[in-house]
Amino acid sequence: MNLNNLVVMPMFIPLFAAVILVFLRSKVRLQKIILFLSMCALIVVNIVLLVTIKKEGIQTLAFGGWEAPFGISFVADSFAMLFVTTASVVSLLCILFAFRSFEESFEKMFVYPLILLMIAGVNGSFLTGDIFNLFVCFEVMLLASYVLITIGGGKERLRESLKYVLINVLASWVFLVGLAMVYGSLGTLNFAHMAERVDLVHQGPVLTTISLMLLVVFSLKAGLFLFYWLPGSYRVPTVPIAAMFGALLTKVGIYAIFRTFTLIFPIQEDVTHTLIGLLALATIILGMFGAIGYRDLRQIVGYNVIIGVGFVLMALYANNATAFEGSIYYLIHDMIIKALLFLMIGTMMYITGRTSFDEIKGLIHQFPLFGWLFFMMVLALTGIPPFSGFLGKVLIGQGLIESGYLVGAVIAMLSSIVVLYSLIRVFLKSIFGEATLNENYKKKIPKQMMFAMTALGALSICLGLGAELLAPYVKDAVNVLVNPTVYIDAVLYK
Repeated sequence: MNLNNLVVMPMFIPLFAAVILVFLRSKVRLQKIILFLSMCALIVVNIVLLVTIKKEGIQTLAFGGWEAPFGISFVADSFAMLFVTTASVVSLLCILFAFRSFEESFEKMFVYPLILLMIAGVNGSFLTGDIFNLFVCFEVMLLASYVLITIGGGKERLRESLKYVLINVLASWVFLVGLAMVYGSLGTLNFAHMAERVDLVHQGPVLTTISLMLLVVFSLKAGLFLFYWLPGSYRVPTVPIAAMFGALLTKVGIYAIFRTFTLIFPIQEDVTHTLIGLLALATIILGMFGAIGYRDLRQIVGYNVIIGVGFVLMALYANNATAFEGSIYYLIHDMIIKALLFLMIGTMMYITGRTSFDEIKGLIHQFPLFGWLFFMMVLALTGIPPFSGFLGKVLIGQGLIESGYLVGAVIAMLSSIVVLYSLIRVFLKSIFGEATLNENYKKKIPKQMMFAMTALGALSICLGLGAELLAPYVKDAVNVLVNPTVYIDAVLYK
């Protein structure tokens, strides 16, 4: 097989497997086998692609033989493939957790095909080479998530799912209007071709306005400032689905912001990048208030996701190679550790049947491995070395200082203290607290669920200790962000 054909596989494999699983509704065991094998195959393909890109450069695939900018193209560079690979590994571990936590009646409601469709949409969003197909992949991802968030029923689930659907439908409508304006102004929707034409006309006021419209759309998807829909909608799905939402969906919006404002609209940075920086700061501050203001475990998790969104987008405010390098390390870390956070909080509720950390005491006495894994997760989220969050946070802070944004650096680093406080109080009260005699929880943590959480914790440690092994791929990704011509030449002039 031509290695270029592998570029579409991260989207094709889950899409094809989803179609097969639709016809196997009653055969849950067979569904699980096919799903597991599909995800393993997906991870292998992703690793092969990532290594190939490092050796041979950016890989492109033009569908139907129509070369860019006229046809549909997928583009695999290190920036996209690092996230595709991480998303696939995290999804597999969340799925393994789901195999043990889902009830059979729930599994027969097409939940596994929907998960695969969502993964296909996420991977397609990372790999597409034109903005219209970014819209299409967004919709594939969101349509699957609409159903996943509503499965199970209930008043609270219905209320939050309606909010989630309405906000995203509005964002999609604005996205379509923005696409029409982009095509009317530039005559193309291909990322590389758009970047070339924007550079030729020097991004005047009209194009800057269009870029800000796209920023609104992607901010809604990412939970940047306009995040009021996010904590509630991440609270109602079942635990492994919520973990995939928290780990993957906001990252697609963040990726779109990075790709748009480093490749297509990089010129008027005094307007666009400054606005992104201000929104990121506001997101961090409001997220900090939410994280320390709630006692509900699910709300605390939701606001920690929001803090992470604001923190990583501070890298665009700094707009230099150091900050971009930190943002890539941090995003990979965030996908892993936010999935672990959701799974661990969900497991606490599974064991105790309670949602407020004030009502839970001394879990570490009965579940020591779980308790210490929770403590490790808190350290990783805070950015304590040698865990995965440390390097990304340091590099983003260093990039902000290099660009002279000292206030932004201070606020970004203060968020780590708030994250530590918001979760250490959960640890001290619910995990490490003194257990009373009547709090002998009868439910045990199934080994398969514990394995998934332990594997995510191990990945966090490996990312922290083995950052040097990942460094060549990260630097290759940074090169694409700071030198857009690398991407343009690979797509248009290969």
